[in-house]
Amino acid sequence: MMRLPFIICLSVLASLSSAQELPPLPDEAKQFDFWVGNWKVTTPDGTVAGHNNIKSILGGRVVQENYTTPGLYSGHSYNSYNEGKTRWEQFWVDNTGTVLHLTGGLNDGGQMVLSGERVNPQGQTVMDRITWTPNEDGTVRQQWEVCAVGEETWSTLFDGTYTRIEDATDSS
Repeated sequence: MMRLPFIICLSVLASLSSAQELPPLPDEAKQFDFWVGNWKVTTPDGTVAGHNNIKSILGGRVVQENYTTPGLYSGHSYNSYNEGKTRWEQFWVDNTGTVLHLTGGLNDGGQMVLSGERVNPQGQTVMDRITWTPNEDGTVRQQWEVCAVGEETWSTLFDGTYTRIEDATDSS
């Protein structure tokens, strides 16, 4: 007897979800598309730091990052333009336990700059700032800087250049 109301409810939900249209994609949602692709990531001295597969998912509303290194380290992020807060947000997690929630946006120079506070493993509150710069040659520079909250001196944690690769399995 309980099956009939359940089946009716499922039918109503299915018809509602198929009849509705998704809201239009805001122009800002495409601001990070320069980062989408398969990338080899190198340090300033040319050493391969890792590989990054960046995808546009969920109808272009989310940029998904999948980063791996030649060693054991890997991490993932989800990046999305938050229309209600008129800003970009990134949620990063990795296999060392690092969690970042960064916010920001595209600056006048065309760089994506996201920042946020976290508590480091030593218990100190720090500010992370990551800047992605699309270069004229098609590469992208990513610079991750950190600063103790209340201080003004930034230190670079990572400086990498992203170079497109044709195949995500290319490890040269």
